[in-house]
Amino acid sequence: MSSTLKDIAEKTGVSVSTVSRVLHDNTKKYKISEETQTRVKQAAKEIGYRVNALARGLRLQKTYEIGIIVPDIANPFFSAVIKSLAGELRQRGYNFIVYDSDEDIAIERSAIKSLLEKRVDGLVIASVGQDYSHIQKIRDAGIPLVMVDRCFDALDVDSVSVDNVKGSLLAVDHLIKEGHHRIAFIQGLPGTYANETRLQGYKSALYAAGISIDEQLIVGDDFRSHNGYLKTKMLLKLLDPPTAIFTAGDLIALGTLEACRENNISIPGDLSLITFDDPDFASYLSPALTAVEQPITKMAEMAVAMLYNRMKNPDDERTKILLEPKLNIRSSVTRISSVTNITQIMKTETIKE
Repeated sequence: MSSTLKDIAEKTGVSVSTVSRVLHDNTKKYKISEETQTRVKQAAKEIGYRVNALARGLRLQKTYEIGIIVPDIANPFFSAVIKSLAGELRQRGYNFIVYDSDEDIAIERSAIKSLLEKRVDGLVIASVGQDYSHIQKIRDAGIPLVMVDRCFDALDVDSVSVDNVKGSLLAVDHLIKEGHHRIAFIQGLPGTYANETRLQGYKSALYAAGISIDEQLIVGDDFRSHNGYLKTKMLLKLLDPPTAIFTAGDLIALGTLEACRENNISIPGDLSLITFDDPDFASYLSPALTAVEQPITKMAEMAVAMLYNRMKNPDDERTKILLEPKLNIRSSVTRISSVTNITQIMKTETIKE
């Protein structure tokens, strides 16, 4: 026979209403002590009590489902974001539905429509990031929403992202300190918040160091590995190729590594490499990859806290949070004095072909 609230009340010596308030997250409203909360939750666990989510949802007109949309679920960064969000949501008693927009704004719009039809209680969106008119409609409708990573300065919604400008400054400053002046930037999807702010940081670092910006060294059109592969091949064939490459994302960096391998370009012996995003595998590569780390766990924790607050307090002022990036220096960057002449290597490779 299944256990009831009355069973827990008898076991703990408190009222049924107090038990209900503890198990349904109403402790602050009724000022229930921490000691009572602990006692009730422990008793519920011991007798195997489970909240009837369906009945609870019908009573409160909630589904206890949260919609999550990311632009590329295969990207290690977004996979890690989803995993961290999942842990935070479970702790608060929510299930979740994940959609992959495949870096396509039309799919993103369709995913939002589908999730709203499922009557999710809120949305966490890492947008494709080129347009926000459809997200503005969600905001205007009063649907709880938090944006992560790819945000819009002009959109008045709760959001949490890393300080992309500062992250890029850290990366490019490190390359400059190692003597590099020919620094290429392989960007992600142009027009998106993440890309444009990382590009801004790249340019600002060069400008501050008195290094002129060479538009030939700014290439790329999405956040995937094929972009890194093709654009690295192109950069290596320039008459005056870069001595270092900074990539806007981890998958782009993998494409760069593959292109260098095919052209017998040694990293960091012939070419230095830094990437934005610091996936788990970065430190296991050979050489270990210098990378700008985003605090993913903190990002997810704050996103869920902001969403939870928005659902409870829909009229609160909206908040935009920028988290601090960190540059993890490993083995993929070397001083310019020891860099081999890439032009000569590429000429040798062309002769072989």
